[in-house]
This record gives sequence, C-alpha cells and structure tokens, in this order.
Amino acid sequence: MRSLEDILEEYEFLEGDERYRLLIELGRELEDMPQPLKTDATLVRGCSAQVWVYPTGEADKLHFMADSNAAITKGIVALVISAVQDKPAAEVAEMDVTGALAPFDLKNQLSSNRTQGVPNMIALVKEHAARIAQS
Repeated sequence: MRSLEDILEEYEFLEGDERYRLLIELGRELEDMPQPLKTDATLVRGCSAQVWVYPTGEADKLHFMADSNAAITKGIVALVISAVQDKPAAEVAEMDVTGALAPFDLKNQLSSNRTQGVPNMIALVKEHAARIAQS
C-alpha cells in the first residue's frame, strides 16, 4: 500500500475526474478481504455504500483490511487506511486522521453522499486501534 504522502503528491497534480480515477485505483490496490470477514461487526455504519474494516496484526504494527461494494467508496476507505496502515495501535488511537486527510479536501472534491461515512470509517479504525493497544 502506498503511503499517504505519496498519494497526496500524485493527487495534487490531478484534477476532477483524474482524482476519481486515482481513488478507484487505490481501492483496487487494497488487499482482498475474505468474504467471511464482511460481517455486521466489521461494517462501517452511516456510509452510503457498504464498507467493511477489519484489523489484523499486533499492537506494535496494526494492519487493516477493508472493502466496499462501491468503487469510489473503496478508494476513500483505502485513503483512510493508508493514513494508519502498519503503525503502532497506540499511535493510531491518538492520531488525527481527519487532519492527515485534510489536504485531500474530500468534502469539496466529492459529493456529500460519498464523504458522509468518512468520519465513521475513521472512528471505527481508531476504536479498533484503541482496543488493540489496551490488550
């Protein structure tokens, strides 16, 4: 998975539809999430599309798998995951993920339907991280 910095560097050179294509490409680059992991417990609430996020790894190197049934939304969750992927759980639990994603200006780049679930994606990632950091 690309780093958030690398994605931002590419994103800043693009406009409009090219940014949509980049998000779709990011979604395609996500590792496959096995169907049995797509459960009610891993479902992100409040998204216009179905989105699942599942943590793996250990407290010192938290890893996430994610998927969505919509291409753009899958790219958005890939962007969220790239901000936290393979970082220590305690760091992710305290991280300002919203701030890390701010340069992408998603609210102005995408429709409100597409971005309404982003805070819930971030909240679920941070919840998982906090739980794993405490165990």
